[in-house]
Amino acid sequence: MEIAVRREDTVAIKKKKLITQDKVVNVIFHMIAVLMIIAVIYPLWFVIIASFSNPADVANGKVWIWPNVIDARGYQKLFEQSQIWKSYLNTILYTVTGTLVALFVNITAGYAMSRKDLPFRKWINLFYLIPMFVSGGLIPTYLVVKQFGLLDSFLVMVLPFSVSTYNIIVARTFFQNSLPDSLWEAAQIDGCSTLRYFVQFAVPLSKAVIAVVGLWTAVGLWNQWFNALIYLQNENLIPLQLLLRRILISNESLLGAATGTMAQELRQLSDMMKYASIVVSTLPIMALYPFLQKYFNQGVMIGAVKG
Repeated sequence: MEIAVRREDTVAIKKKKLITQDKVVNVIFHMIAVLMIIAVIYPLWFVIIASFSNPADVANGKVWIWPNVIDARGYQKLFEQSQIWKSYLNTILYTVTGTLVALFVNITAGYAMSRKDLPFRKWINLFYLIPMFVSGGLIPTYLVVKQFGLLDSFLVMVLPFSVSTYNIIVARTFFQNSLPDSLWEAAQIDGCSTLRYFVQFAVPLSKAVIAVVGLWTAVGLWNQWFNALIYLQNENLIPLQLLLRRILISNESLLGAATGTMAQELRQLSDMMKYASIVVSTLPIMALYPFLQKYFNQGVMIGAVKG
């Protein structure tokens, strides 16, 4: 009896130690997680409060959590630009249209390449992989775009660069690992065609990869300015990012020509407009991400674990 009691006491002590150790480990992990969240969120918050602060306070390290004096001159000067709302609308249209086109192209291509009965499947995979490592370069691409008559048009920001080999591979991997062959066999027994199976079964079961590819594409299109610089001449078609770049370069030019008190004022105004430009250009994408986070994490993990 005494030996049994001692064993029970020993087991109880070990359980208490394990519970205590688990609590300590959980506390440490939670502290690390909180520090990582602060490290990610604080720079974003600092940019926001800096855009409403006096640049001198920011430069002197007086702004940490909240602006000492709220100053919205950066936003005021930025929105005084007559073309900014037109450029904002252009960016929204490019992002929405380009994302839809890219999803249609990349998801359908990924599904086709995931099918084992696709003729010449290995050669098609190779055909998509080669441009991923070897690019034609800017001049040949420009000539191709010009020959297709897409220069200085809305479609030049949407069509020529909609195909992404990486996104196709992600979609292909998702379809291969997530859609069982038995589902396709059952659909065939019921007389389902390939197109109908893709529309009614594959797409509804692929919300995760659609969200991932859509978010990646939308972020890339929203931040796109180089293609607009090369292929657009019409001022009514330029996107927001290119306009903001022009404004900042113009401010730097004016700053280089100014002296004395005027130079100091222009420097402060230029700094405020820089912070305001960052907020204006990133806020819509930051607001979109929380709605897609669940699917985004799921899609990334599926590709990482099973790919």
